Amino acid sequence: TFGSMLDINIEPNSGLRPIKRNSEMKYLSCSLRLNNNNITDLHDLPKIVSYFLAEPLRLAWLDLSFNKITHIDEVLCQLQELRVLYLHGNNILILSEVDRLGTLPYLHSITLHGNAIEANKTYRNRVISVLPQLKSMDFSAVTRDERVMAKIWHHSNNRRRSKETLQ
Repeated sequence: TFGSMLDINIEPNSGLRPIKRNSEMKYLSCSLRLNNNNITDLHDLPKIVSYFLAEPLRLAWLDLSFNKITHIDEVLCQLQELRVLYLHGNNILILSEVDRLGTLPYLHSITLHGNAIEANKTYRNRVISVLPQLKSMDFSAVTRDERVMAKIWHHSNNRRRSKETLQ
């Protein structure tokens, strides 16, 4: 779990510009890196985001890579401004959990490689079909042909499921 906030590796990127803070010492940023920690679940993510960021609802870029996350928690869906989400190098097991992210209207870049779901033969088609606005997946551009194939895959998969339901 997130555990105490003191267990999180907090090293703000000291780039060319100083990182600005408000009067409450919260970061004036739309991005948050929580990568390379031992995070196992995301239940406390809203608290963490609010703790660090002055405007948590404006979070657009979230790096949760190289943790021990096993599920794509619905709390990610509260981050409606999210545009970039890094989840690579975790322990996500169930491919259908990616479907939850379909409620994020601006999500255009995602990484999921290095998770168990990557071994599923429908991995890329499934992700692109449930996130049709994606421009990049696993640091690789989503092509027009992939969108077409994902749409075909989605329709044939839905037909097969509805036949199974009728029988």
